[in-house]
Amino acid sequence: MAQELPRPLTDDDFLSFDMEQAAIGHQLFYDPILSGNQNIACAHCHHPDFGTSDGLSLGIGEGGQGLGPDRTPGTGDDKIRKRIPRNSPGLWNLGAKDIHTVFHDGRLSISDVYGNGFNSPAQEWLPSGLNSLLAAQALFPLTSQFEMAGNVAENQVTGAVHDRIDKGWPILAKRVRTDPKYGPAMVAAFEGIETAEDITITQIANALAAFMAIEWRSTDSPFDQYLAGDTNALSPAQTNGMDLFFGKAQCSICHSGPLLSDQKFHALALPPFGPGRTRQWDPYVRDVGRMGESDRLEDAYRFRTPMLRNVALTAPYGHNGAFPDLESMIRHHLDPAASLANWVPEMAALPKVPWLQKADFVVWQDQFEMQRVRRKIDIAPLTLSQAEITDLVAFLHALTGSSVDTPPFGVPIDFVP
Repeated sequence: MAQELPRPLTDDDFLSFDMEQAAIGHQLFYDPILSGNQNIACAHCHHPDFGTSDGLSLGIGEGGQGLGPDRTPGTGDDKIRKRIPRNSPGLWNLGAKDIHTVFHDGRLSISDVYGNGFNSPAQEWLPSGLNSLLAAQALFPLTSQFEMAGNVAENQVTGAVHDRIDKGWPILAKRVRTDPKYGPAMVAAFEGIETAEDITITQIANALAAFMAIEWRSTDSPFDQYLAGDTNALSPAQTNGMDLFFGKAQCSICHSGPLLSDQKFHALALPPFGPGRTRQWDPYVRDVGRMGESDRLEDAYRFRTPMLRNVALTAPYGHNGAFPDLESMIRHHLDPAASLANWVPEMAALPKVPWLQKADFVVWQDQFEMQRVRRKIDIAPLTLSQAEITDLVAFLHALTGSSVDTPPFGVPIDFVP
């Protein structure tokens, strides 16, 4: 049964952010000042050249060198200790009002369970005054050992975070407010900030959120133009793919609504690899997805449905980047069990890290864990012809915004990967 097409996205669907604050966030996003060892910026894992992701299955974070698929794992004492456990998600349309849950496992959501507006890994220690879910999200890579904080004993930030998650943010805030470029600019941009001494991590997070929301808002794809009434915006193949997406292929059951996501969690039996996002008491490599946050057995191996604007730009695909292109990801949805059985490690975009390679695929030797992954599949197999799959891919390309290459700010000329 065919689903109705979503309504077009409009200005009313997005939160309002301040352009002056966004300009500061723009500089901070590309500045390693927010990392523990001041050697990595947000942009290293979320760069517009790779669709606001990094072109890797599992990223190379703190200690790495370079950008995108060419990024290397570093050398000597600075080399990485671990791959980032999950794929770096794109940042498109994260300023939308309807978004209530983020991260692959949903560990950050709008909630009043802790009395501060959010259910987050910081629990009751989350700073007050955050202007959006996006601002809250921006805080957590800064405290992650392998993403931006660095290893214990390497710097003040990671040492403080090891004590408690919120202890590192004031150290970063001091760096920013004492910087001769950022301090005066933030005093001018934020109400209630009389002197640089008043600047906290809250203003930094709000500036980052303003930048990301404004820079990567995308509502002008051919599909968006079609929804707005231009019936010639899609090619015949894209139109056929759209009909399949909202009909026979059943994609829109989960990729629903104007944002093309139900923001819920589903198990697809994606091929596991890498270190996994393990919990303290996990005795072996694995990633149980949503269950790691909810502690509900039924949530095992379920991951959040991604939004799909500009999806053609954000390969590889899946919560761990298991599939290199849209066709292979579609085929996995059609028959997850068969796809898992036929998957080979060469499909993963993993830069060589010799001292980690023994662990990259060790989970495949754990027969019990692999059985658990295979048993948990939330979607039924479906048959499509090669022509239909090709048309679906064409439609997904029609979700690419017309202005993605001309954002309001762009990459600063002084950004050094």
